[in-house]
Amino acid sequence: MKYSLITFGCQMNKSDSERIAALLENLGYKRASKIDEANLIVVNMCSVRQSAVDRVYGLQPIFKTLKTKNCKLQTILTGCILKEDRKKFAQYFDYILDIKKLTKWPNFLSDQTIVIKQPWQSYYENNNYFKIEPKYSSFPVGYVPISNGCNNFCSYCVVPYVRGPLVCRDHREILKEVKKIIEKGFKEIWLLGQNVNDYQSPTDDSINFPKLLRMVNDIPGDFWIRFTSPHPKDFSEELIETMSRCKKVTPYLNLPIQSGDNKILRKMNRNYTIEYYKNLVKKIRKEIPDITLSTDIIVGFPGETRKQFENTVKLFREIKFDMAYIAQYSSRPGTAAFKIKEDVPKEEKKRREKILTEILKKTALAKNKKYIGKTEKVLLTEYKKGFLIGKSFHYKTAKLEGSRDLIGKFIKMKITQALPWGLKGELIKMATKPD
Repeated sequence: MKYSLITFGCQMNKSDSERIAALLENLGYKRASKIDEANLIVVNMCSVRQSAVDRVYGLQPIFKTLKTKNCKLQTILTGCILKEDRKKFAQYFDYILDIKKLTKWPNFLSDQTIVIKQPWQSYYENNNYFKIEPKYSSFPVGYVPISNGCNNFCSYCVVPYVRGPLVCRDHREILKEVKKIIEKGFKEIWLLGQNVNDYQSPTDDSINFPKLLRMVNDIPGDFWIRFTSPHPKDFSEELIETMSRCKKVTPYLNLPIQSGDNKILRKMNRNYTIEYYKNLVKKIRKEIPDITLSTDIIVGFPGETRKQFENTVKLFREIKFDMAYIAQYSSRPGTAAFKIKEDVPKEEKKRREKILTEILKKTALAKNKKYIGKTEKVLLTEYKKGFLIGKSFHYKTAKLEGSRDLIGKFIKMKITQALPWGLKGELIKMATKPD
């Protein structure tokens, strides 16, 4: 039996897919090199935007063709699925299964699977899918979830509806998982949560997110720590201090602002003001002067006037982000914003996105030019079109010539050229010691 796994969405979805792969391979499946060789196709989907949902619908003609060739082919849909989409997708997939009930999946596949071996049986019985040891597929970068779900209910966001309320993992499980992948040679650890700031160990009330960061930082080894995603309203001074003092925690932060207008932020139920956000950025930059700061922005939220959008433009020019993930508003059924009339035309959303992108290009390029002539430590992650690609300590995309056997290693790179979305340079030497 062979399987194919298709993943859409964020790093949490990628992490979930690593656990899906581990479960399937423990059940006797082998990964198919091509989708048409698979007996089982699993789609792990995202519902954050309609475009992500549409990509799943786009797979249906492919599945239909494959099923005419292989009548025993089975398909599973999982991930972040809205109730409305669940009903529609039911006619296209053999099973729609909850990712949080991953340990129960063998019940649906029992006629095609081998006998479950210990110690996996205990994992299936206690219904904690985070206890399944993932089949890591993103070496040398390892994704480690610290929580699942969210309690914030931003008016545009489906996460609380598709992933449920916040549930935090035991800090001991998290540390154990991090130690395992460090032993396997992973060099970059991402701690994942829909809102990492809300982390609280269920077995020890004294361990919050800053404390967890310090505990991970104290694990022996040469590796970096990054995390996503934090909520500005919960970003404490303790966390800022922890980031500045922990040498393995990299000076990179994605701090979603979503809009530069206070009225729109209230409609979004973000629970902070622009003034608060700017003051927070000021505190962070004071303690971590070399911080690389990125953000998330939604343009065209229902009711967003041109004047309100100009406030976002003003904020962009003032804060000068290193990077921004700009999305056109996408109405999601079930959310509070879904009830608000969508009155910003598609073309206007595109115009606003383009304006912010042009500003971002200039500020990002100006910031990247400051690295020219400097030496940066870089973790190389892939070989593409004759070039090595990686990320620097400050989370800048780095590109240089070199041998593909350097993938998964730290190197020292002299920066020779700056681009809006990254840096180019030349290899100096291997980086064998921690910074």
